Order: sequence, then structure tokens, then C-alpha cells
Amino acid sequence: MTAPGEQLALFGLPGEELPGQGDGTEARSAALLTDRSTPVPAPSVPAPGQSGLFLPDATRADALAALAARARECRRCGLRDGCRGVVFGEGDPDSGVLFLGEGPGAVEDELGRPFVGPAGQLLDRILLSVGFRRDGVYITNTVLCRPPGNRVPLPQEVAACRVWLEERLAIMRPSIIVCLGASAAQAMVGGDLRISRDRGRWLEVGPYRVMCTFHPAALLRDPSKKRPVWEDMKAVRAEWLRLQAGRRGPVEGGPGY
Repeated sequence: MTAPGEQLALFGLPGEELPGQGDGTEARSAALLTDRSTPVPAPSVPAPGQSGLFLPDATRADALAALAARARECRRCGLRDGCRGVVFGEGDPDSGVLFLGEGPGAVEDELGRPFVGPAGQLLDRILLSVGFRRDGVYITNTVLCRPPGNRVPLPQEVAACRVWLEERLAIMRPSIIVCLGASAAQAMVGGDLRISRDRGRWLEVGPYRVMCTFHPAALLRDPSKKRPVWEDMKAVRAEWLRLQAGRRGPVEGGPGY
């Protein structure tokens, strides 16, 4: 866990403590966010539409691997013909937290991993600032293939790729979805969403608690957006802790969603 004075320094802002520091909450959340030594049980029942992927001892990771293999053959839109490959997503599918961006960029397309370019490196620091590890959440995009010139995905491309997002959500069943940027937020919440107006408040989308915030790339262009994102991420962390406290069983030893 990053020291209190260093948390906002990761944003390039003056340090301040997160709520709950000093009362024992911090130590408990640190253990939850970093301890992967305790196995997480598989879902007790198959996710909707995924019964064929689940053997008796299958895990969400197994189901996602099978889904990724299918997605690599997708030609629902023209993006696959202009990129190196499908950038499916990565992280902990059992964490209960999913970060959703708009689409892969050049570095992501080259390496086959989401959020690994300059914006992704900033996202890593954003996660660390509130106690999340990159491999302790799940990170993906609304479209799995890089749009030409890193442009914003077209509505028809987002719609064509929607099936892969829906199947991932059915497998992971996250409690919290964090939409990074207007494109991802509109894909998840609706086209009338405005990121400057609607960021920072919880939205209910079906069974999901959704928080919309600025894309890390926007922070690179406009550092004044760092403070709002910090506030949004504190809210995400607080909600994650609230959900952990309310779930059944002991909170020590791994997410266990």
C-alpha cells in the first residue's frame, strides 16, 4: 500500500490521506487488494449463456480464456483487418471491479495488452494511489481491436463488439464498473451521457454500480482533471470496501466475490 503522503503524488498533486486510514480499514483493504494466496472458488452456477464453458472445476479465468479464443476469430466489423490482433483484456476476473476503456492504441495493439501505453502507465499509478494493483482488477475496452489512427470507435464498431463485452460481464459479474472516458461511458450507460456532467456519481446499469470518470489520456493532456479523477477513485475504493464489508464470510484472504 502506498504511504499516505505518496498517494496524490502519484497524480502529481499534494498528498492527503484516504478515508479509513489509521482505523484498521487500511490494513484490511491492503490485504484484500494484494493477497492472492488464497484460491477463489469458482462460481456456484454457470453464468448466463456460458454453461458450455463451465466444467465442474472451471473458473472464471477458464471461461474468459475460452471466450478470448473465440473473440480472436471475430470479423463482426472491419477493425480486425487493420490491426495486429485482438486485445481481449487482463487482470483478476474475481475481483468484482472492471475498468472499461474505449479501445486499444498502437502500443496495446503491438503488445496485445490493454492500457500499456502512456495512458496505461498513468492508469497504473491511479490504481496504486487508492490501493489497487493492476493485476488485482480487470481491465478491458469496449472494442477489442485498434481503430485506425487511434480514433474513437464508431458506434457501429462498438455495437458489433458489444457481444464480447456482454459475455465477459456474464462470466465475471463485477459489482463495480469504472468507465474511463466518454466513449466507454456512453457505451455502458447510454449516448446521452456527458462525461464532464455525469462523472463522479454512481449510476445503476442493470446489476452493476457504474462510475464514469475521465480517461487517463485526458489527464495527460489536461492535468487539471487529475483532482476530479482522484475524487472519483476514492469513491470507487470506498464503495469496494463497503461491498466487501457487506458480503458473507470473513473479509481476510482474498476477494471471494
